[in-house]
Amino acid sequence: MNAKRIIVFHYIPSWLFKTETWLYNQVRFLPPEIENHIVCEKTENLDQFFVPNIHALIETSAWRYFWDKGVRKLGIRQHLDFLVAQARIHHAHVLHSHFGNVGWANRGAAKLAGLKHVVTFYGVDVNYVPKNDSRWHDRYQMLFDQTALVLCEGPHMAQCVVALGCPKNKVRVHHLGVRVEKIAFRPRIWNPAEPLRVLIAASFREKKGIPFALEALARLQSEVPFEVTIIGDAGCEERSQIEKRKILSLIDKYNLKSKIHLLGYQSHEVFFEQAYTHHVFLSPSVTASDGDTEGGAPVSIIEMAASGMPIVSTTHCDIPEVIKNGVSGLLAPERDVDGLVHHLKWLVNHPSRWKQMVEAGRRHVETGYDARVQGEILARVYQEVVNA
Repeated sequence: MNAKRIIVFHYIPSWLFKTETWLYNQVRFLPPEIENHIVCEKTENLDQFFVPNIHALIETSAWRYFWDKGVRKLGIRQHLDFLVAQARIHHAHVLHSHFGNVGWANRGAAKLAGLKHVVTFYGVDVNYVPKNDSRWHDRYQMLFDQTALVLCEGPHMAQCVVALGCPKNKVRVHHLGVRVEKIAFRPRIWNPAEPLRVLIAASFREKKGIPFALEALARLQSEVPFEVTIIGDAGCEERSQIEKRKILSLIDKYNLKSKIHLLGYQSHEVFFEQAYTHHVFLSPSVTASDGDTEGGAPVSIIEMAASGMPIVSTTHCDIPEVIKNGVSGLLAPERDVDGLVHHLKWLVNHPSRWKQMVEAGRRHVETGYDARVQGEILARVYQEVVNA
C-alpha cells in the first residue's frame, strides 16, 4: 500500500461553513499521494472552499436526500447510505470523520465499506456533547472500540478524549495548520498618539469570552483611547442568540457603541484585511456554563500570531500550546477580567517590547503549525492506519 495512492473520504455534514477555513486547509494541503474526496449532505460557500471530488447528497435527487435523512431520523441507521455507496464506487481506503459525534454516526459506514476509520475531535464534541447528553459516554466508547485512530489539536484535548474512555495508544495530537507562507509577517507598531485598535473575531458563543473582553475594555476606556472591531455574529442556536443579546447589552451598558464596529461574519480575506489595520488581537476563551470549550485553540489565534499581532488570550484548553505566556503573547486565567486589563495595560505601556514578542509568535507558528507540514504529517497517519 505504501506505493499506492491512498484514497481518503472526508465526511462532514455541510461543506463548508465560512469560519471553517481550518478544515479546508487540512484537506487541500495533503500531499499528492493522498486522493481526497468530500462526502456531505449539502454544500455552501464553494466560492471560498472549492476542492475536487465533492459528493453532496442533496445534489443527487430530492427523494434520496429526504429518504436518507428520514431513515437516520427514525434511528434505523445513523450513517448515510450515500457515504457507503460513494466509498465503494471510488474504492476508498480511509474514512476521516470530522467531529467525534459525526464519527460515532459513521461507524456503520466504515464497517460496511471496509474502511479504516480516523476521527478528529475539535471541541464542542469533547465537552459540550457528552455533558448535555449522557448517552454520548457509551456512544463514544463504541466509537473508540471501533475506530483506528483519534486525532486532537493539542495535549489538553488529548487528555480530555482519554478521560472519555479512549485508549491512549489510539490518541494522536495533530495540529491544525495555517498557510504560513501566505500570511505576511507585519509586526504591529503602535504610536501612543493614535487610538489602540483592538480586533475581536469569533462566533457569538459563550466559550469565546467576548463579554469578558468588553468588560476589560470598558475599564480601559478612561485611560487609553481605543477602537474595537468585532468580526462575528450569532448562529441560529438559541444559546448563540442569548450570547449575542448579552454582548449587545454590555456594549450599551458600558457606553462602548461609539468605539465598537460590528462587522458580522466576514470572509477570511476580509478578516485578514482588518487584522493588518489593528494593533492587538483579543480572544479570551472560557469554558462555557454548558460545558462547551475550544477543545484545542482557536485557529484565529494561530493566524494572528503568524501575522505579527500581539495576542491577549487565556489559559483555556490548548491555547498555551499555541501562545507561550510572556514569550509570544499574554495569557490570563479564564474569566479573569483583571488579568486581561493587566495584559492590555502592559502592551500599552511597553510598545517597544512588541517586536520581540511577535517574532517569537511567528517562529512558533512556522515550527508547529504550517499547513503543508501538517498535511505531510496527516498523510503519514493515513499510511500508518492503512498499513496496520
